[in-house]
Amino acid sequence: MAIGLNNLQKPAGSTHKKKRVGRGPGSGLGKTAGRGNKGQKSRSGYSGKVGFEGGQMPLQRRLPKRGFTNIFKKQWTEITLAALENGFEANETVTPEVMHERGVIAKGKRDVVVLGNGELTKALTVSAHRFTKGAREKIERAGGTVNVISAQHKADALVPVADAPQQ
Repeated sequence: MAIGLNNLQKPAGSTHKKKRVGRGPGSGLGKTAGRGNKGQKSRSGYSGKVGFEGGQMPLQRRLPKRGFTNIFKKQWTEITLAALENGFEANETVTPEVMHERGVIAKGKRDVVVLGNGELTKALTVSAHRFTKGAREKIERAGGTVNVISAQHKADALVPVADAPQQ
């Protein structure tokens, strides 16, 4: 028989009947409904806070604080030479935009750094924001060229050079 929207069924054992607690002694979960006798946890509306230890100083407050998070830390999108070898043909120009179009990197706000992992056997013109020393050597040894993309200030990008005020 063909499967259609009119004859779909759940697989056997995939659903269970909901437990009806507090509905008499015959259910096995009558009277206190499996919550035990008295106390905060037996009351309706109780929801335990994560890490609460009954008033005892919780573990996350007993342990010392260490280090800090540097909010100004530079985040990089890393790309290896092996990925460039697999994703591009010889004599191609490789830029972050082209890498994103080919699915080699995810487009984001981070700058691209080329790492020297893997080997490069073809000449590529690679443009990125930063290169490791090993990556630069391997690209040039394969006959390619390295272009470092310099970061422009946002103010410089907003004012075109032709419209800049003359002094």
